[in-house]
Amino acid sequence: MRIFTVSNGSPGKGSARPWSPRARDGPCPLLAIINILLLQWKVKLPPQKEVITAEELMAHLGNCILATQPRDTSEGLQLNFQQNVSDTMTVLPKLSTGLDVNVRFTGVQISSSDFEYTPECIVFDLLNIPLYHGWLVDPQIPEQVQAVGKLSYNQLVEKIITCKQASDSSLVSEGLVAEQFLEATASQLTFHGLCELTARAREGELGVFFRNNHFSTMIKHKGHLYLLVTDQGFLHEEGVVWESLHSVDGDSCFCDTEFHLSHAPGKDGATAATPDPRLQQVDQDYMVALSLQQGQDPPSVLSDLELARQLQQEEYQQHHPHPHPAPPQLLPAQAGGRPAGERRQRQRPDLDCTLL
Repeated sequence: MRIFTVSNGSPGKGSARPWSPRARDGPCPLLAIINILLLQWKVKLPPQKEVITAEELMAHLGNCILATQPRDTSEGLQLNFQQNVSDTMTVLPKLSTGLDVNVRFTGVQISSSDFEYTPECIVFDLLNIPLYHGWLVDPQIPEQVQAVGKLSYNQLVEKIITCKQASDSSLVSEGLVAEQFLEATASQLTFHGLCELTARAREGELGVFFRNNHFSTMIKHKGHLYLLVTDQGFLHEEGVVWESLHSVDGDSCFCDTEFHLSHAPGKDGATAATPDPRLQQVDQDYMVALSLQQGQDPPSVLSDLELARQLQQEEYQQHHPHPHPAPPQLLPAQAGGRPAGERRQRQRPDLDCTLL
């Protein structure tokens, strides 16, 4: 199950058919976390549920957080847990809009050395969900290593401003190197970072990948990284589920639920799971035109299957002078014994839900 988001024009509210794409092109850590909990079977939604609100998702998330209460009944651990839960409940409303995440350029996973720890990080800690990024400085470029050091993003920006105003030429130069690093890696994913991310993530592990203020559900499968496809444009593309993360320049591949190669809509070889209705209409128009050319009146309400049978019957009679009726056959597009029009109108499985 995944939740697809469709915009309804109401910030902070939405309704969903129960994976979770974003309604608007903005950050939504709530959906990334909920999708992980769904894949881990820690959150279960009724198969028939077609509408779900962000508030309901928050309630499911809250229940999962409360379920992490430690079994150790010692007073110290219980007080610490209660404080963490209290801090988390304060942060929860931000999950539907965005979180304050301040990365460091020395490591890919949330920790005291890889991220500047903020209260928002408690959510990931309590749910035991790793938070990753791939914006690392290359250790083979010593001038960048010296300029960036172990600073967080916010600290590095402050350093650049300070260095630009300095009278010391070496500080000015160091500030320029740091600024060039940020400009050259504006995609917030470096080759070194991608290599470290692939090495650090565990096989089969589900985590959240942070990049350009977006949060994506990530998994490592057979040594490769994949991001759950959560864009609204793929709402009806059942064969597009995962997107590979193997390049820093956006060159990626789409895969289905079994990580088999699929195709994005509009590209050559589009997935056969969702026939293009425009192509089906072209085929039907062609058969109608052929009937007119042969001096026949095309029926106004013939289905795709009836037109196909009529065309095959005519071909059969042209090549076989004896009046034996040709056995009815189906075109490949109608191999399931149903008219194409009905295939286009079939209901989606009760496994997806859309969040507005």
